[in-house]
Amino acid sequence: MAKESTTIEVGEPSTMTKSTSHVVVDEKKKMGFVVATAGGGYKRGLAIFDFLLRLAAIVTTITASSVMYTAEETLPFFTQFLQFQAGYDDFATFQFFVIAIAMVASYLVLSLPFSIVTIIRPLAAAPRLILLVSDTVVVTLTTSAAAAATAIVYLAHNGNPNTNWLPICQQFGDFCQAVSSAVVAASIAVVFFIVLIVISAIALKRH
Repeated sequence: MAKESTTIEVGEPSTMTKSTSHVVVDEKKKMGFVVATAGGGYKRGLAIFDFLLRLAAIVTTITASSVMYTAEETLPFFTQFLQFQAGYDDFATFQFFVIAIAMVASYLVLSLPFSIVTIIRPLAAAPRLILLVSDTVVVTLTTSAAAAATAIVYLAHNGNPNTNWLPICQQFGDFCQAVSSAVVAASIAVVFFIVLIVISAIALKRH
């Protein structure tokens, strides 16, 4: 009676399992790379918009500070002992405005390298967080300077009958126009900062 030989092959299923697991891992890596690339793409777009917005804010703040600093008008009539003149340095609020907005413009220039880093490395959180915190602090300074100057400009245009403060813009029209333009420019800068803060918050959001 002949004995039947039985051959058992071992190893093939394990090979298939290993190859299948490698395929799954590769697919996960590819999906992760695609998601990271997509996230980096829109964050890079936000970073570019952030950079352009900072350039616009620099122009706006420099304009506001310069216009306020050069605001001055002398009336054509004067007496032997009195000359009617109005300048930004006659008002402490306007002096604060010039200094504060100049500081804001300087900050914006110094923030440009950080904004460039966010363009090169859109997924880096540290530079974006620094910009978010700094912008939040600086927008407070900008808002306070613009609000204080707005109050004085309002009094210059309308006066205050309750305290017998007469409006001066009827006589110093050019001066009032200059300071009003500076306040409007500072208010636009505040809007720019709010948009910058929103951009940083969106860029820091995790997916």
